[in-house]
Amino acid sequence: MNYGYVRAAAATPELRAADCAFNSEVIIETLKAAGGYGAEIIIFPELCVTGYTCGDLFLQESLLADAADALGLIAEATAGLNLLTVIGLPYTVYGKLFNCAAVIYEGRVLGLAPKTYLPNYAEFYEMRHFSPAPEPERACLVKTPAGSAPFGSALRFQFDDLPEMILSIEICEDLWAVIPPSSYHVQAGATVIANLSASNEITGKDDYRRALVSGQSASGICAYIYACAGEDESTTDLVFGAHNIIAENGRILAESARFENGVTYMDIDVRYLIGERRKNTTFRHNMDHYVTVAVNRPGYESKIHKNLLRRVDPSPFVPSDPALRSKRCEEILTLQALGLKKRLKHLKMENVTLGVSGGLDSTLALLVCAKAFDLLDLPHSGIHCITMPCFGTTGRTFENAKKLSRLVGGTLYEIPIAAAVNQHFADIGHNPEIHDLTYENSQARERTQVLMDISSQVHGLVVGTGDLSELALGFATYNGDHMSMYGVNASVPKTLIRYLIAYVADTCGSKNLADVLYKILDTPVSPELLPPEDGAITQKTENILGPYETHDFFLYYMMRLGFPPEKILLLAKIAFEGKYTENRLRAWLIVFYKRFFANQFKRSCLPDGPKVGSVALSPRGDWRMPSDASVETWLKNILNK
Repeated sequence: MNYGYVRAAAATPELRAADCAFNSEVIIETLKAAGGYGAEIIIFPELCVTGYTCGDLFLQESLLADAADALGLIAEATAGLNLLTVIGLPYTVYGKLFNCAAVIYEGRVLGLAPKTYLPNYAEFYEMRHFSPAPEPERACLVKTPAGSAPFGSALRFQFDDLPEMILSIEICEDLWAVIPPSSYHVQAGATVIANLSASNEITGKDDYRRALVSGQSASGICAYIYACAGEDESTTDLVFGAHNIIAENGRILAESARFENGVTYMDIDVRYLIGERRKNTTFRHNMDHYVTVAVNRPGYESKIHKNLLRRVDPSPFVPSDPALRSKRCEEILTLQALGLKKRLKHLKMENVTLGVSGGLDSTLALLVCAKAFDLLDLPHSGIHCITMPCFGTTGRTFENAKKLSRLVGGTLYEIPIAAAVNQHFADIGHNPEIHDLTYENSQARERTQVLMDISSQVHGLVVGTGDLSELALGFATYNGDHMSMYGVNASVPKTLIRYLIAYVADTCGSKNLADVLYKILDTPVSPELLPPEDGAITQKTENILGPYETHDFFLYYMMRLGFPPEKILLLAKIAFEGKYTENRLRAWLIVFYKRFFANQFKRSCLPDGPKVGSVALSPRGDWRMPSDASVETWLKNILNK
């Protein structure tokens, strides 16, 4: 099974200026080692066969002849490696000298791509020796030491067994141009851009280079492999840093330490890139003038997925870097509060009602209400905190709910609902000893009725507390906690809510508030609808559904990236290795898909709520699907039927 992963390498080998025989030997050693490591693409620096710093020696026929001979030797050495190799060399075509990238595979030169933009300023004087690439539509066939090959800048190299893997090339200065050639390449279908570079080092240039590479990979929704000349180039005037970078859609996946020759490896995901382009309606295609060269890999079976180099984060919604996480938490809380602020301002309301249970979701909603009221310069007494103990309420959560409400400064209501629910059981003829869905849902709907009616009394807005994870799994009572007038947590996943609450605890400046917030964080997630045992919570949501961290993981890769279940399971095995077995992950993944498809009807009538991240389930914005769609295609994929 090929999941779309391609192992890429950016290499800076040892080099001697103008010694093609030595350089070709080192290149061959490097590519053989890379092939043994499982690399499928390897990119070498600009003019690496000769060295970039040869100066006027580029006009010497002897050097050019040696470079051509070296090309033949390198091509011959690629036989049997299953490694698409891209090297830089000077090459003469119809009497003109070009700064070229030669693309080689299994003993053959598949194509020659010339550099488009030749720098001729400051320390650079390439136009003294080279000609710029001809117009894209003028691609032609040229003879090489390893077979005839197309020559031109508008070339695409496509794996026959993985058609999403389409490689195109630009060389060094091309990336610095106002409109880099790669901008055209990606519109012509390229998912991977190779850049053969000889960018010298000066103070601060590495940051600019890094920004260019990550930015171009983002705007092109592509992978970008950048291989740079290193320390063995001539230092007559310049120093080169071997700064190799592999980026993917705006994110740098791997980067070498500067001033150290070597090879940087990373697994890129071309099917992910295709999925991102598929969703992006402003990504335009223009195939004019491009020549597609097939990279035939008969019988090749990728095994990269069995030992992926890229890290798979078990918590994709939560930044692992503490500083970034704090920044993200503050931003999300602000977005939630601004959404509520606008709604209250529009409705000319100065009151909200919300159920406060002592659990994670209602805690976050209450904190958001407090922030929104601060933005509106309204007294917190207009936050009507209603705690409604019933059959499953424990003393721990009840006390935490009351403490939190008082510390925030809200108006606290204690309204036991057991009598009202028992009356309802009598009205509908339900035996209260039968602890079924009727028993549970009656409590949730009674609570919603109380919230709605008190909101009418105080001329307020009912703030919903349900989160993104619950919406995905349908773990909400229809027309119970499912319903509100504005759902501030609607696009916040459960795994992130913990960090948002912890962030407030750490930054609020109140020890009493921090203490109660951490007590809430230590409480098991539960709807508390079934009676406790010895005062302790018995109904633990994660014992019913599986861990929320796995469901949030599934949700991210299913919705945000559109991955099929088998690929999600593969990534989950990597992310949760040593914590959960494959069988448990598979079982929870089945639960996830069954519940996700079965509960679309609840999401189709979702109340308004602010979008704060890239994954959201609003039927008006991010997610539209039929409520009666079949899940069978996804279940077959999981079960390998």
